[in-house]
Order: sequence, then structure tokens, then C-alpha cells
Amino acid sequence: MSLTNVFNIAGTGMNAQSIRLNTTASNIANAETVGSSEGDTYKARKPWFSVLEKQWNDVDRLNRKLDVRSQMGDGVKIDGIVESEAPLKKRFEPNHPMADEEGYVLYPNVNIVEEMTDMMSSSRSYQMNVEVMKTAKQMLQRTLTLGQ
Repeated sequence: MSLTNVFNIAGTGMNAQSIRLNTTASNIANAETVGSSEGDTYKARKPWFSVLEKQWNDVDRLNRKLDVRSQMGDGVKIDGIVESEAPLKKRFEPNHPMADEEGYVLYPNVNIVEEMTDMMSSSRSYQMNVEVMKTAKQMLQRTLTLGQ
């Protein structure tokens, strides 16, 4: 792997964690919104990631061996954002204006503890990718000064 690929890989990681952080913030912001039916009640969302496959040229394809380097990708790609299939929370609040005929109000299927954990994890992962980029930049700058 060349040192310049590090920037691409860390950049896709930062982008992925940024999207993860935004969906987590959206989940937390909507955790206490109510609905009267399943269709209009907010559902927790999670980003779906996968490995960004390497683009092999013909020479690489012919010389490629089954080792760890040939199995690594070129970063992370976002396949989409999916809604949680967990059941919505039903609370008996007959005086609530959004209550159904039986007196129940639907709340989103957002688990605040899980969302806070995701937020801390994505923030830390983003910071680690920034550190990787800083280190790679320092290595490139030191390589350039070798000839002086």
C-alpha cells in the first residue's frame, strides 16, 4: 500500500463516521417525538457500510497473490441508511392529543444509551482517522526532507 492511499482510506473512514454521527444525532433528536400510527412515527436509523473494493489493473490481477494485502479494501463506502425493525414503544397516555382510540401513543424505537454509545464510538473513530492522516502527512514531509 502506498502512503498516498492512506489519505483516501482515512478520508472514506472520516466520511463514514460523519454520516454515522449525523444519523445518531437525528435519532437522539427524535427520541421523544410521538405518533398516532406506525407510519407516521419516527424509526431509528443506522448507516450501512461495506468495504470499498480495490480497483485492480491487469498487471496487478495477474501478479496478485492471496495474502493479507490483496484482501484489504480501499476504504469504506456507505451502502445506505436503514430503519430499525425493532418494535415502536407504546405508552398509555389517554389525555395526550396524539393518542389513538385506545389511549396509546407511539414513541420511536430509539434506545438513548445505545445512541450515546454509537455517538462516542463514531466520534472516536473519526478522531483516529484524523490522527492517521496527520501521521501520514508527517511521514511524507520527512521523506521530502531526506534529500536535504
